[in-house]
Amino acid sequence: MPGQTAAKEDPAVGVIPAAPWRIQAVSLLPEYKLAVVFCDGSNGIVDCSNILASTNPGVHAPLASPEFFAQVRLELGALTWPNGVDLDPGWLHAELVDKKTWSVPF
Repeated sequence: MPGQTAAKEDPAVGVIPAAPWRIQAVSLLPEYKLAVVFCDGSNGIVDCSNILASTNPGVHAPLASPEFFAQVRLELGALTWPNGVDLDPGWLHAELVDKKTWSVPF
């Protein structure tokens, strides 16, 4: 069930994330993948399927549940989940700049 969420203004401080590496939109794809669009217009696929084979996922362990993984949201331009886990948008941008698909090493 694909879903999409977009960055929103933070009503508490009136800040709109605008750094080029901030994520402006995310779409849930099959097989633990996320399509992301950054504020600078670049985009790519983040492959999180390595979480299934990780022997020590630590705080990322809940992401192995398809239902939990599907709860991905954007908070100030970063991919986040309900337990507070996030993926650094600067890191994702750097990895996706040269390639369109990148596997997150959990």
